[in-house]
Formats: sequence, structure tokens, C-alpha cells
Amino acid sequence: MEKNTMKPSAEAKALSLFLMAYKTKDPIYKEKSKRINKQWNLVKSGELSNSDYMDEVNKMLTSYGGYSAVVEKTVQFYIEKTGEWKLEGKDEYCQDARRIADKILKK
Repeated sequence: MEKNTMKPSAEAKALSLFLMAYKTKDPIYKEKSKRINKQWNLVKSGELSNSDYMDEVNKMLTSYGGYSAVVEKTVQFYIEKTGEWKLEGKDEYCQDARRIADKILKK
């Protein structure tokens, strides 16, 4: 049995975490989160191309102000909620989020 090691892009991760954070504030975020997660599952199963998925991700990101704005809003949300930013990692999203968290926490 082969293990599927396909991972979402930094943009997809940013969108997913943003929608997850804000789904408690407005049901529309919950619906969009379900939609984008379903599409990712279709990509993993080969039923949807990665480029079509990324087109959808980029459209949604643009509607929320772009990648940088979404990362900043997500980090701000969790810092306001918990007082800290806990997500660590070596991928692009984690590094971008850490830089933003450090700036916010220095204020």
C-alpha cells in the first residue's frame, strides 16, 4: 500500500487555517471550509486537478485580501484568543506566520 504524501501548498494551508479559525464567527466560513476540504480530498483521489484546486484557493484568498492578509488575520485571531502563536514548522506557511506573530507580539 502506497502512502500518499501529497501536501497542500502554503496558500491552501493559509486558507484552510483561516476558515477554520473564523468558522465560529460566521457560518459562511464553515461552508467554505467544507467546500475547500472536499476539493482537497478530490485532488488526493485524482478526481480534481491540483491546478483547478489552486485556482479555487487563489480566488478565495483574493476575496479575503490575499495570502499575506489571510495569514495575518489568522495569526491575529489566535493571538487574541490564546495570547500566543503555537504553530511551528519549517514549511513556508509556518515561517510566514511566525514572522507575523513575532511582529504582533512585540507590539
